[in-house]
Amino acid sequence: MRNITPISVSWKKLAVPIVALVLLIGVFNSFFTVSAGSVAVKLRFGKIVGAYGEGLHAKVPFVDKVEKFSVRIKKDSFQTEAFSKDLQTVGLTLAINHRILPDTIESIYRNLGPQYTATVLKPMVEEWTKAVIAKYSADSLISNRVEVARELDQILKEKMKEKEVIVSDIAITNFEFSPQFLKAVEEKQIAEQEAKRATNLVEKVKKEAEQKILQAEAEAKSLRLQREVVSDELIKLRQVEAQLKAIEKWDGHMPTYMAGDQMPFVMTK
Repeated sequence: MRNITPISVSWKKLAVPIVALVLLIGVFNSFFTVSAGSVAVKLRFGKIVGAYGEGLHAKVPFVDKVEKFSVRIKKDSFQTEAFSKDLQTVGLTLAINHRILPDTIESIYRNLGPQYTATVLKPMVEEWTKAVIAKYSADSLISNRVEVARELDQILKEKMKEKEVIVSDIAITNFEFSPQFLKAVEEKQIAEQEAKRATNLVEKVKKEAEQKILQAEAEAKSLRLQREVVSDELIKLRQVEAQLKAIEKWDGHMPTYMAGDQMPFVMTK
């Protein structure tokens, strides 16, 4: 039977690369970088120990934790529902631009947390959207979209400023209404168009009647003026014109007798 010689392992030889690897990992974990447009907070056992801007920074490996935030303008889209003044359900889609200031990062992390968009901004948007939409009737929301967005913008800017979040602007990108409401709006528009056509027809008939009245009044005035112009001189002129026409028609023969006891008419030179 063959004797098996046990393999001897030199722990010293293994310890050297292990230690070197740990040191190498430690060195790499002793630094962190913050890119442009970002800030970071450093936590040590859950406690904030510092806030950092862009660049290379040191930390205690395996002890310190780094949370990074963007300070660039972020655009988030929120969908929510609200009731209008006339109790119609209105669906809205809002686009909101917001950001945080670098010098408020510690307060943001301590009071709002890294997910402040979901935990603070979204509930604030939903709450005040319902409050503003309730001031308007459903059919006036579309025509007053800019005014509604402006009012929401002012409110959320003030409310989020208290939370140290800067809201740049808000836009309402979409309104959604129930099918029943849309059908009612369509029927109302058709009725308004028919009423407008009827009104236009009445106005047309009215104008035609007014034109006829004006024409009749003008003709009556003309006749009245003609009657006023008739005078004795005009009557004599018409008699002379009648005699001239009679002379033009005379054939040159004198009448041979006259009726009754009157004398014959004799022309003398």
